[in-house]
Amino acid sequence: MAFEQATIKVEKEKEFQELKSAISRAFAPESVEKYLKRVASAGLRIRDFDAVLVKRVLEQVGALAGSAKDLYAALTLTDQAQMKEFYLSKIEEVGSGLRAKFHKLYQYY
Repeated sequence: MAFEQATIKVEKEKEFQELKSAISRAFAPESVEKYLKRVASAGLRIRDFDAVLVKRVLEQVGALAGSAKDLYAALTLTDQAQMKEFYLSKIEEVGSGLRAKFHKLYQYY
């Protein structure tokens, strides 16, 4: 029997979908390299979602017109946890070529 993650209902659907769409746009094949460059130039680690929000990286790459940090803050705690999980899953989908090019972003230390 394979592991199956339990589904948790999203409470703030509008804000959740808006932020999720922005993350998806940032990791789209045509914009992911630009996103990774912005994260690197901000001196951040790719897995530090909170710092990405504070430095407004999603807004800088044109993935979102408003404030990602405000959208995230409007979410409930369980919605925030699901959003972080979604973000982390997207960074793991980045191709090996870009991951090698931006290897410092992906380091754990």
